[in-house]
Amino acid sequence: MAKDEERKRKLKENFTQQRGYWSDVWNGLLERDPDFFEAYKNFSSVPWLREGLEPKVREFLYIAIDASTTHLYDPGTKIHMMNAMKYGATTDEILEVLELTSVLGVHSCTMGVPILLEELQAAGMDDVTNRPLTAKEITLKESFVAARGYWDEVWEGVLRLSPEYFEAYSEFSSVPWRTGTLEPKVKEFIYIAIDAATTHLYAPGTRIHIRNALKYGATAREIMEIFELISVLGIHTITSSLPILEEVSAAHSKGTLQANT
Repeated sequence: MAKDEERKRKLKENFTQQRGYWSDVWNGLLERDPDFFEAYKNFSSVPWLREGLEPKVREFLYIAIDASTTHLYDPGTKIHMMNAMKYGATTDEILEVLELTSVLGVHSCTMGVPILLEELQAAGMDDVTNRPLTAKEITLKESFVAARGYWDEVWEGVLRLSPEYFEAYSEFSSVPWRTGTLEPKVKEFIYIAIDAATTHLYAPGTRIHIRNALKYGATAREIMEIFELISVLGIHTITSSLPILEEVSAAHSKGTLQANT
């Protein structure tokens, strides 16, 4: 028994050393299954054991995938906000991460509009895609490129079908690019993280923002590190569900377990 407790103590110390923090969310897993905890520790620590992205930027990526509308995992968001501040992040920088992350809903359009255009063409109703851009639409396109630093054909259909919506989205998504302080490469890292996260897996956006990040000077090693960091998201199956299991197990042991019907 003493040997087991010593192992758990060392695992906790090692996790804290490698990952730079400890949270009570790990206590249950460490106590119940130190083998699995150790395997997760080793898996999640790989990018932290070598030179790479700034620790503050790593925490920004965790904040983005936890706060993303496809996940909304408040415990992790809070932990990684605290960690980011420990590494020197400001409130304004973290708010900028949240602002960048909040654009995720637009993928309803960037995924849906190409399908709509294909079906319009199949139905012989493709006049929208064949006509040239109007003077106003050209101006809107130029404004987007000036504000966001790129253009992709995915926006062409949105612009043609609803220039008013495109204009509003362009303004909304451009605010952190106009007023924020994070370098453009890091902004693109945030987009890569939320698009490639297992809760979203949006390949078109991942490709666009990898391309943009490379344009801003990102390296293959940096982008690979993003994937490594966000690939640990699956552990929230444990951190969310183990407390429920403990509650159910305790009720079962007491003979008070009742299933809701």
